[in-house]
Amino acid sequence: MPLQTIGMIGGMSWTSSVEYYRIINRTVQERKGGSSSARLVMFSVDFAEHLAIHERGGWDAVADEVIDIARRLQGAGADFLIMAVNTVHIVADRVEAAVDLPLLHIADATAEAIKSEGLRKVGLLGTKYTMSEDFYRVRLKEKHGIDVVIPCEDDIERINTIIFEELVREKFLNRSRDVCLGVIDKLVAEGAEGIVLGCTELPLLIKADQVPVPSFDTMTIHAVAAAERAME
Repeated sequence: MPLQTIGMIGGMSWTSSVEYYRIINRTVQERKGGSSSARLVMFSVDFAEHLAIHERGGWDAVADEVIDIARRLQGAGADFLIMAVNTVHIVADRVEAAVDLPLLHIADATAEAIKSEGLRKVGLLGTKYTMSEDFYRVRLKEKHGIDVVIPCEDDIERINTIIFEELVREKFLNRSRDVCLGVIDKLVAEGAEGIVLGCTELPLLIKADQVPVPSFDTMTIHAVAAAERAME
């Protein structure tokens, strides 16, 4: 049976999108053997332009942008969609409603990994939107029964700055890693049994062996889930 074609919306930022491409193809090759690789079409945005769209028109404008991209991917032959970014899943329901393709939601893939470890309470790191808005935390709680704790407001701002001023520009600094690990220690003290690295750039800065509890690399989890779905 031929593989399904993955439609990937990337470039938010390119530093994690390139890892998605690598992980998806490596997973397919490992499972199918030989010289196998994924069937994938990707639309990679200009991240600066994407941020400007959000600044001008908020999430409604972002939804319009992503819906247009999703329709282009559908026209290019995609069988299902992934967005290689956590934050933009704030418009995931609108995208799926507007396009005649299923969307593999990053929070659902992450939730399955959390449940496989038997955990019911996790700390969440990501952009300020991912940590503060309801779309991610509520989905984990209401759909999967997973409680979520988030950092204090000051720590949210610190992590958000690290993501947008460093990680998306391929800057991975030891001092910023130390800031993130300090925030993780606080979340563990508040009862987090695991930590969700809910920004697809964070796993490029923080490795599992640096975290005192199980950590969930949403980039790898989502990319592997996409590869597995394509092989179904």
